[in-house]
Amino acid sequence: MNLDQMTATQAAADLCAGKITSKALTSAAIARAKASTNLNAFITLDEAGAMKAAETFDARRKKGGCLPLGGVPVVIKDNIEVAGLPASAGTPALKAFVPKQDAPVAAKLRAAGAVIIGKTNMHELAFGISGYNAGFKTGTESGVRNAYDASKIAGGSSSGTAAAIGARIVTAGLGTDTGGSVRIPCSFNGCASLRPTVGRYPQAGIAPISHTRDTAGPMAATMTDVAALDRVIAGGGAIAPANLKQVRLGIVKSMLANLDADTDAAFRAAIDKLKSQGVTVIDVEMPQLAEINGKVSFPVAIYEANDDMVAWLKHTGTGITIDALARDIASPDVKGTYDGLVIPHKLPGPNNTVVDGKPAYDAAIKTERPALQALYRDTFARNKLDAIAFPTTPKVAIAATPESSSLENFLLFIQNTDPGSNAGVPGIQVPIALGASSKLPVGLELDGPAGSDRRLLAIGMAMDKVFGRLPAPTR
Repeated sequence: MNLDQMTATQAAADLCAGKITSKALTSAAIARAKASTNLNAFITLDEAGAMKAAETFDARRKKGGCLPLGGVPVVIKDNIEVAGLPASAGTPALKAFVPKQDAPVAAKLRAAGAVIIGKTNMHELAFGISGYNAGFKTGTESGVRNAYDASKIAGGSSSGTAAAIGARIVTAGLGTDTGGSVRIPCSFNGCASLRPTVGRYPQAGIAPISHTRDTAGPMAATMTDVAALDRVIAGGGAIAPANLKQVRLGIVKSMLANLDADTDAAFRAAIDKLKSQGVTVIDVEMPQLAEINGKVSFPVAIYEANDDMVAWLKHTGTGITIDALARDIASPDVKGTYDGLVIPHKLPGPNNTVVDGKPAYDAAIKTERPALQALYRDTFARNKLDAIAFPTTPKVAIAATPESSSLENFLLFIQNTDPGSNAGVPGIQVPIALGASSKLPVGLELDGPAGSDRRLLAIGMAMDKVFGRLPAPTR
């Protein structure tokens, strides 16, 4: 078994054919997880449960039964409920919460034969892009660390899932995405992901931020793997790679702001490579994108975070209140957001003030979000686009320090992922290169029209063949 080259679809095929056993593959994944404690990728590693599930698959396979993810080791972000394993959402107050049943998205993976080897670390309560969580660690230093350079951040908030895939511990897993949380860490760790159209996946059994913006999202070694996970969760037949000669992409100049040299060079080279494969690429304008998005982003996420968390805490039956949850928050950035904004239902105002969040929230839901959705809809239709293409993040992963969680870094790294999140449209993240000087992964994102998930996945699968797989991290 070459774990450095393994993909989820190849693993599933080899397991079904009896070329490898789930016991051997799962054992190898767990060994790699144990050897990579410095990444802080896991909150819970379920060795006993995973080995039992692997042995069960092997016994069933000998009787002729195969499933789409039969015997394939996967990981699940720790804000997604998995029966019998803690679901901490990366926060100390919930470290003893053990759900009795799987969230529907986790249940779909398990029903498809996936072997869940553990629950992954994350930016606390999913409120950030760095993954620098001081509350849970298996290594000597805090924060989930980058698979390619452990001195750098893994990104967030689905930090541990991306680090585990990037480090070749597993080939696939689940994260969640509110403003970039499956795409940013996959960009940093060289994995592929899908933020589906909001509502495509069931959201029950997942610790929330915002019911308007939240969604679970598949993360994997390749876009072909991501498409396989999407079929397991959302249904539908097999997806064939798109004909790139029939693909039309738009580039928005404002999404090319603040790029570092590695990202700028890798993105331009990727676009040139796609053009050489027959993709049509045009420049498009999305006037007032940042302005309209700003009137949706914080007002929706911050305002809904209170009521949605209260409802979820009531559902868990733990008896923990939102005030008790907030008291124990370990990350200063998240604690500041909860204490200053989420708990009192406030929003940032002018001159470092806070204001009542209700008027801005009502305007966001009734006026600004529909205007943002219309801007996307009109841009796609007017220019006959399959998608908008842009660098997933403006820069490669930065140093893993408490300062990585600053508001300045947060706003920088969600620059390109946030608008589509607020519009509710789907987006895929595709690894395209290692930066020329940093040797860190660079990602390209495609955002498509609402409901175009399968078309985006087909394009992503074709792009797999153009860009290939990034080299594995050196060990």
